[in-house]
Amino acid sequence: MTDHLDGAVIATGFDVPVEPLRRATHYTGEPGCIAEARSFAAHFLEQLRTEWCAEIGRRCGDALMLVVSELVTNADRHSDGPYILELEGTDSAVNVCVYDSSAVLPRRFPRDPRRVGRHGLEIVHALAREVTVERVPVGKRVRALVELGGE
Repeated sequence: MTDHLDGAVIATGFDVPVEPLRRATHYTGEPGCIAEARSFAAHFLEQLRTEWCAEIGRRCGDALMLVVSELVTNADRHSDGPYILELEGTDSAVNVCVYDSSAVLPRRFPRDPRRVGRHGLEIVHALAREVTVERVPVGKRVRALVELGGE
């Protein structure tokens, strides 16, 4: 933070961010996009640690990475075009939003340990405090709020 005294600028410590950290990127669906999205999310977490002094435990970081993987994988598999990954975070939580061109809303299936596949949204719901799905003019947006507190 900076104080101003009679036109002089005096440093009083470190600046604390006021706005959430926001980053977005898009993917074409080419091979390797899911790994790129995970790398993008890992870099975002490091920025939160640095710029927000966020204390992100391994479990919370792993949960965020898994949510990103699941949502991007779903967009990759079920849309006919490019998709966007948008991350917005503070020291306490990260919003993960994935936009894709498919207007078909994802289905959350009941728990069934014998079922092979189709567990992505179930996993996201287990890890996120809040999950919303909505249609947007060019497809849909899936948003998951992942808290960073704890381990």
